[in-house]
Amino acid sequence: MEYIPLNSYPYYSQCEEIVCKLGYHLVELRISKSGRTTKILAVITGADPCVSIGVNDCSKVHRLLLEKLEELLGTDDTYMELTSPGMERNIKNGAEFSLFTGREVRVWDKNISDWVGGKVCSSDSKSVTLEIAQDDGSSVQKSVDYADIAKAKFIHL
Repeated sequence: MEYIPLNSYPYYSQCEEIVCKLGYHLVELRISKSGRTTKILAVITGADPCVSIGVNDCSKVHRLLLEKLEELLGTDDTYMELTSPGMERNIKNGAEFSLFTGREVRVWDKNISDWVGGKVCSSDSKSVTLEIAQDDGSSVQKSVDYADIAKAKFIHL
């Protein structure tokens, strides 16, 4: 898995500022051209990533974010899809882990050729640290380097 800073994506910083003011975070922003139409995919999560995002949340963000992106892109010929991360999101970029602190995830660790599941405690540009529950009720922390993660996703509770 790669770690690509979210603010390195075009228009991410300007859009995250708007989304953050509304009480959410921008997880993903993809912009592409299809003929004359600009297609936008945006994914948001709440300040508490364990709280579900509903249609009203997406609608509120969609209105303001679309307006800002049309201004930034200089076009109104746009199609925008805005969603929540969903219950079983595949985490595509190591930078996303910081937005999901406290969330249950599982990562495929190439070193042990198996899934490692736990709650995201912290993350940086090199690794994610998970809190893993033990059978005796205690927990341990394990850091996994992004280079050792083949894939990662939410644990559906």
